[in-house]
Amino acid sequence: MPDPAVAPLVSTAWLAERLGEPRLRVVDASWHMPASGRDANAEFRGSHIPGAVFFDLDANSAQDTSLPHMLPTAEAFGRSMAALGLSTGDTIVVYDTSGVNLSAPRAWWMFRAMGHQAVAVLDGGFGKWMAEGRPVEQGVVTPEPGKFVAQLDAARVASMAQVNAIGPDGEVQVVDARSPGRFAGTEPEPRPGVRSGHIAGSRNVHFRSLVREDGTLKPAAELRQLFEAAEVDIARPVVASCGSGVTACTIVHALEVLGQRDTKVYDGSWSEYGSASNSDGRS
Repeated sequence: MPDPAVAPLVSTAWLAERLGEPRLRVVDASWHMPASGRDANAEFRGSHIPGAVFFDLDANSAQDTSLPHMLPTAEAFGRSMAALGLSTGDTIVVYDTSGVNLSAPRAWWMFRAMGHQAVAVLDGGFGKWMAEGRPVEQGVVTPEPGKFVAQLDAARVASMAQVNAIGPDGEVQVVDARSPGRFAGTEPEPRPGVRSGHIAGSRNVHFRSLVREDGTLKPAAELRQLFEAAEVDIARPVVASCGSGVTACTIVHALEVLGQRDTKVYDGSWSEYGSASNSDGRS
């Protein structure tokens, strides 16, 4: 059985002590912006935590939409996770190689949104694991198929219509994880056809500000200060957004570490909201 009490964030020491346990599974969920020139799958084949499998974010997102990184159907997600050798009874630890906690929280949130609660993010990711001299392995991984049953928890997902219905002085807060420049509209958006700006009334907490230099999540007191400085009341509900729904999940993950679970991810994020197809026009 999975560990229902697993924390949303676990240390490298915690994982090292349990590595190899039969129902503990490790998932490399690395993803990099196309302009980075990095190939996450190739890097995985070159070096990864022993026993890990590679979670391809692009391949495991919905394929029937022009929007990037949208949630797939529960059936498609369940099939993909079973093909990775994962089962409903597993406790899953996800990590990435970004050094800034870029994509592991997205995979963590996807598992949660699909009903799998026993999942955690590895604090500091692969960089911290390597810095501590912990074991790695190389090569292609071909796991035995698992039995993964997924069921979408729609309460974890926000649509554009729901975001548009949030009043500027309402109870729900929209928090944008993009850089301050993209939020302010002084930096261009990386995707064609997407205008600059942000959702009216939203707050900005850059995902990179949530981690320390070694890639570990900042202490709770510092996280609270960051949210307070951005005028985010962590006791109130939050809808997280970003460019394509990936780093929005870092906001949700950090809030859960702080004990706030009344959160959603706006899955379309600014790729949808800032596109020409959004006739609402607010920014």
